Amino acid sequence: MSNADERLRDALSEIERAQSIRRILTVLGVVAILAATGAGMTYLGFTLADIVRQLPTFANSLVAFLTPDFHFFTLYATDNGLHGWNALIQSVLNPGSFIDSILNRDEGLTIVGGSVATILIGFCGTVLGFPLALLFGVLGSERVTPFPFNFIFRGTMSTIRAIPALVWVLIYVPLVGISPVGALLAVATDTIGNLGRLFTDELEEVVDGPIEAISSTGASSSQTVVFGMLSQVSSSFVAWTLYILEINVRIAVSLGVVGAGGIGQYVSGRIGLLRFSQAAAGILVIIVIVLTVELVSSRLRARLRPGEHEGKSIVDVLMSLGDGGKWLGSSKNQ
Repeated sequence: MSNADERLRDALSEIERAQSIRRILTVLGVVAILAATGAGMTYLGFTLADIVRQLPTFANSLVAFLTPDFHFFTLYATDNGLHGWNALIQSVLNPGSFIDSILNRDEGLTIVGGSVATILIGFCGTVLGFPLALLFGVLGSERVTPFPFNFIFRGTMSTIRAIPALVWVLIYVPLVGISPVGALLAVATDTIGNLGRLFTDELEEVVDGPIEAISSTGASSSQTVVFGMLSQVSSSFVAWTLYILEINVRIAVSLGVVGAGGIGQYVSGRIGLLRFSQAAAGILVIIVIVLTVELVSSRLRARLRPGEHEGKSIVDVLMSLGDGGKWLGSSKNQ
């Protein structure tokens, strides 16, 4: 046997040995993951027997969810003892009931009133957080603030991003309690971290030509930033703000679940009372709100973002409802 054949056989043996080791490690890895999962489920108290035992109760609740009751859709529906889809239809046929429910929220939490509160929490929180997001986003860019001082602002935004909005609303409890105001502050704080980081990343991509042109005219540093840098990314900044607004509306729903007002609080309260059909009505309205906001935001961003020519389709938006990160303000897309 020649030396070439011997080297070839040794190489093949080495490859086979490496493949065998890889297979063994893969099997051991899968076994370790399954063992860790089983141990974790046991620690959390998960038992298949309990799940099977509760299946009939769960099935009954699903039936209730499939028959939504809009009794609390508006004050008009509640005062007139209307139930089911009839409550929704009669409320629509009496447009004044919407205004009454919005202006008289203290008389009772209705789906319409909670929906308006949720949208306002998302919108106002975004507006309040925008100025600091812009400031931190600009100062966090190495093209504006020299390294390593820019990491003071980057670190601040990263710290804010590391804390979910659900925790921020609890942090603000000593200040305003668990209330819509607390939800508003939580959304605003969350916006500073998420939107500011997007602004910073966008500024890192600007081209040098306009910056050098503005600087050559003797412009100050602030003028160079505004006219040389921000002018290049203004459309993208608006688009990113719309994207964060879209996410903040979802977050506002989640904050309501812990009692911070809005439609989420209505759904949580109905489920707590085991009124699943009434909770289903609130969930349907939540879906309508999220779909509407996301579709409008998508279409607007498609016209603003460079390279984007089409907004999301209704199918894309429906699929994105399963993105838990968007509901908590921790989406990987941010």
